[in-house]
Amino acid sequence: MSLTLEPIATVHSCFGGKFAIPRQPGLCPSAWGTLTFLPEYRSPEACRGLEGFSHVWLIFGFHETLAQGWKPTVRPPRLGGNQRVGVFASRSPFRPNGLGLSLVKLDGITLSTSEGPQLQLSGLDLLDGTPIYDVKPYLPYAEALPEASSGFAQEAITRLSIEISDSAQAAFLLLPARSQAVLREVLALDPRPATVSPEEPRIFGARLCGCNVRFSILEDRCLILSLDVEGDCR
Repeated sequence: MSLTLEPIATVHSCFGGKFAIPRQPGLCPSAWGTLTFLPEYRSPEACRGLEGFSHVWLIFGFHETLAQGWKPTVRPPRLGGNQRVGVFASRSPFRPNGLGLSLVKLDGITLSTSEGPQLQLSGLDLLDGTPIYDVKPYLPYAEALPEASSGFAQEAITRLSIEISDSAQAAFLLLPARSQAVLREVLALDPRPATVSPEEPRIFGARLCGCNVRFSILEDRCLILSLDVEGDCR
């Protein structure tokens, strides 16, 4: 039996490019996004009762990698990009149906806008423009499992310290406080590809919060080298 899926909504987020997006939701609590429903799903009645939930599950599409197809084995960043596991033991975007699942915080619902109801989200890990296929409320009594095991991803994420160069300091301080927090939280997660040698001196760039951010990483610290504002920084 086949099933045809059509998006019901689109997320607009603070992540303007794939590089440096957190690899899991909740790792960057300050990250923001707005979910806007497509015209045929803009009934406020469809959101009735959702305001009582603090978090929602989003079923979304990996729209920028879908054309590349799927792979039976992948190399997870948590294993240094050197070991392969089955795709179903990972959260790789290269999946048979290109679908992802993300648990995000529901900060609020705006029912009356020119584009219908909108969900205000935080802690998300979704690229700007991500298509959404369904929204479901999170149920802690059934879905919070503190005793669960997590295989090769058992250990907590190690975070880098963040430093800002003299040349980037003025631009950084002009950003809204939430944008500053997003940059710190995202870069502390070490967004470098797992295949990049930690000893290799390189300058990286990421589109975050309407800015083109250039940075370098050495050992356990990340240095923000420059910030160029390109869009809405909130």
